[in-house]
Amino acid sequence: MARHPRHSLHLAAALLAAFTTFSAAAQSGNTNSEAAKVLRIGYQKSGLLAVLKAQGSLDDKLKPLGYSIKWFEFPAGPQLLEALNANSIDFGYTGAPPAVFAQAAGVRFVYVGAEPSGRHAEAILVKGDSALRNVADLKGKRVALQKGSSANYLLLEALKKAGLRYEDVNAVYLPPADARGAFESGSVDAWAIWDPYYASAQHALKARTLVDYAELNNPWNFYEATPDFAQQHPDVIGAILGQLRTAGVWVNEHPAETAALLAPKVGLDQKVVETWVRRYPYGTTAVTDEIVRSQQIVADAFYGAHLIPQKITVKDSVWQNREVASALAAK
Repeated sequence: MARHPRHSLHLAAALLAAFTTFSAAAQSGNTNSEAAKVLRIGYQKSGLLAVLKAQGSLDDKLKPLGYSIKWFEFPAGPQLLEALNANSIDFGYTGAPPAVFAQAAGVRFVYVGAEPSGRHAEAILVKGDSALRNVADLKGKRVALQKGSSANYLLLEALKKAGLRYEDVNAVYLPPADARGAFESGSVDAWAIWDPYYASAQHALKARTLVDYAELNNPWNFYEATPDFAQQHPDVIGAILGQLRTAGVWVNEHPAETAALLAPKVGLDQKVVETWVRRYPYGTTAVTDEIVRSQQIVADAFYGAHLIPQKITVKDSVWQNREVASALAAK
């Protein structure tokens, strides 16, 4: 039986040390004016930011504003938000739950944009020969997942629908690479994970999908920034979100071409990449009141399960700009 996790978002000491080293090097090697013109973006293997990086289209968009970009890849949302909190990046992209955990832990960030998530883009997996046939069978079993990730919410909601409590399973908190190793070795019974790790496991491990978001509340994904950067540079935020929306339209219309572009960048088979690209209905938008209400449902669910230490108000961390919202709506 899993115990309630500690009521805090644990900062990864090694990660923060690495970013602290980077920050010190950046400050020693640049003047203040030069540093102010470098946009530091955190991204993951999936998502439109990875597309923009591969295309180089955002670099072209920001050049007229005097910015260059430094890109930093993260294995999951919680680690990315830790870097935002350490002021080691300015902008990033995560699922809904990492932002909830971060807000509950007092991390300094703001939601600046949103992206619809795919109902089939993450799942709870079991091996092909597993005796587990439904979510109810997970009772008393070991489930690997990244704590505070979108997969964490999938597990919570799936258990609830099956009439189980979160404590009825043994949650094993591991980052994606370690979770895959545990899944392959059989040291865990199931794995809650998102694309592209999900598509890769289907392809390489012949993993079987126990449940996805098909019949569950499907949260949004989010773009986040440090509060200072969003307040001081709304033009840059608007340019990024605008380019993301443009890229999303292109990806929706050209999934095969997108897969060909991304596959060599992320080191995955092109068929695997195309599988996860087709699972997302890209469409960058401003954070509307409706999206805030959706995210509040996620936050309340984690609080109700005692997975975050306090009830939070999502709107307290939302950045809204009328001009940026109007520009996105017009695209």
